[in-house]
Amino acid sequence: MNFEHSEDRRMLADSLNRFIAEQYAFETRDRIAKSAQGFSTEIWRQFAELGVIGALFREDDGGFGGAGFDLAVVFEALGRGLVVEPLLGAVMVGEAISRAGSDAQKGALAEIIGGSTIAALAHDEPGAHYEPAHVQTRAERSGEGWVLNGAKAVVLQGEQATLFLVSARTSGAADDEAGISLFLLPAKTPGLSVRGAPAIDGGRVAELVLDGVRLGADALLGAEGQGHATLERAVGRGVLALCAESLGAMEAAKAATLEYLRTRKQFGLLIGSFQALQHRMADLLLEIEQARSAVINAAAALDNADRSTRERALSAAKVSIGRIGALVAEESIQLHGGIGMTWELPLAHYAKRLVMIDHQLGDEDHHLQRFIAFGKQATQ
Repeated sequence: MNFEHSEDRRMLADSLNRFIAEQYAFETRDRIAKSAQGFSTEIWRQFAELGVIGALFREDDGGFGGAGFDLAVVFEALGRGLVVEPLLGAVMVGEAISRAGSDAQKGALAEIIGGSTIAALAHDEPGAHYEPAHVQTRAERSGEGWVLNGAKAVVLQGEQATLFLVSARTSGAADDEAGISLFLLPAKTPGLSVRGAPAIDGGRVAELVLDGVRLGADALLGAEGQGHATLERAVGRGVLALCAESLGAMEAAKAATLEYLRTRKQFGLLIGSFQALQHRMADLLLEIEQARSAVINAAAALDNADRSTRERALSAAKVSIGRIGALVAEESIQLHGGIGMTWELPLAHYAKRLVMIDHQLGDEDHHLQRFIAFGKQATQ
């Protein structure tokens, strides 16, 4: 099998990596990540102009990519630069609109691709513990429209989002797959309150409270009570994006650690000449290649029509990324010694991001159980 990217994807990767290296140096990224807004409007505009957002969408949706390997190329580059701009939300919300939206609702895709609309997925709830079907937010009919009540947690860039994709239960128990509906919610809708906070690994997140939020009939995305399948496909693209981002961060941490081993002297010798450290670094390189293989497998399976094959590949990648990401973070810091713990060194920020990616869209334990569950379904 040929694992080389197409010429177009290589050109996209080269352009994006060059742009990030020139315009998104660590000092710039650190300032953006700690800002009150949590990302740079100017950088976001440039991503749109460069076609970075468009590469995440299919041609039918107004983009020029949208395949699993397109997502992998873009997010690996974003991971190398620790980019905090809201591309993950664009991927997931855009996928949901593409799959289930009406012609009128799909008009939002052009605005997302153009960068004028910042989209955010509002699905996680307090106490849900990653379970995708755990939805307690309620949506009830009111005349020809809907009234939503509930709360959402850890919404990426929720303060700056202009459009939310909100999951709400229209029937069934709190953990049923059936009965989940999806709604497109403009940020300025009365009854919606947003409270932001800094994220531990940079950027900002928000909590949403929906108190009697009234929406028209046209806010419902797809069929009533059948939003789980759409949500699963949207989150699946998010899982692949996070895995590729983690791979990029691992590569950056690896490069920094190799450079340190080649230049740092102890007892008059380069520490990279010590055999024990060489063995640890060799093991780390092998683990990163295993992570890359998992991302390739997930990217290849992303649009597979068979649910079990697709979801097992995505969960397998997330399990590998969770374990290997933590290992890379720990080993890179230990091979650097005490300086690896300082905030002035970019490595500490890469390590933090690697650990936090494991907790987004389901951690290692969650996806291991999911992998097993889908495996049992496939053998029945």
